[in-house]
Amino acid sequence: MTDTISHPVFAINHMVAPNLGPRDFFQLAKSLDLSDVEIRNDLDGNAILDGTPAAKVRALAEEAGVRIATINALQRFNEWTPEREKEAIELADYARDVGATALVLVPVNDGSGQQDGERQANLRTALKALKPILEERGLIGFVEPLGFEICSLRSKREAAEAIEAIGGKGRFKLVHDTFHHHLAGEPDLFPALTGLVHISGVTDPVVSVSDMRDPHRVLIDADDRLGNIDQIRALLDKGYDGLFSFEPFAREVQELENPAKAISASMDTIKAGLV
Repeated sequence: MTDTISHPVFAINHMVAPNLGPRDFFQLAKSLDLSDVEIRNDLDGNAILDGTPAAKVRALAEEAGVRIATINALQRFNEWTPEREKEAIELADYARDVGATALVLVPVNDGSGQQDGERQANLRTALKALKPILEERGLIGFVEPLGFEICSLRSKREAAEAIEAIGGKGRFKLVHDTFHHHLAGEPDLFPALTGLVHISGVTDPVVSVSDMRDPHRVLIDADDRLGNIDQIRALLDKGYDGLFSFEPFAREVQELENPAKAISASMDTIKAGLV
């Protein structure tokens, strides 16, 4: 095995410790010797929703010596409306001003927009409209298919085809989420088109795959059911050299008194599994 295989580059998403303010979250990353973080726009009482100016968040990141890789996320991006356009512009402005390099794009996930033909057309319409918004601000759009059966974009292949169709290579990349990849059951990997990997595990021995939801998503350990080690190894083997960002949603993780210790243990588990 090469050093690349045994040493993936980790990052943390603010969802790993949503109760921490930006300064403490950035310091958490630094305490783990991580250089990259993802901030979110869906955490009540926290930046960005509390109105904290982008310049302040950027200064806090610089003070801690970490980079803001993404803002997560523009929701329902593939349901393009005047309201969505306004939201996209505001979020892209914030991403630019905070020093982020990318904006995560999350599809409609409520059972609508799933019809064959409709969903592909909706996706292309949204990507075409987003392309100049991102270009003007020097941002990349990270398209994140979700594996839930009710999602309007489950397939990475469908996303890759849409990016190609609208001439979006270089402006759009895929998010490979290990949880959603497992749920979608899509075998194909797109390492050359992947810009970010979200990692989380499921250890509940009883829940069926079709019933797995965000609250089941914990830090990766030896009891993981999602095949995270195999997914990470396959991506690295095929040339992916981007970030592997921890994104657990389980309350028991988010309320840990010592998240650094738990995240460090998970990183050790992954690295040991790759050897």
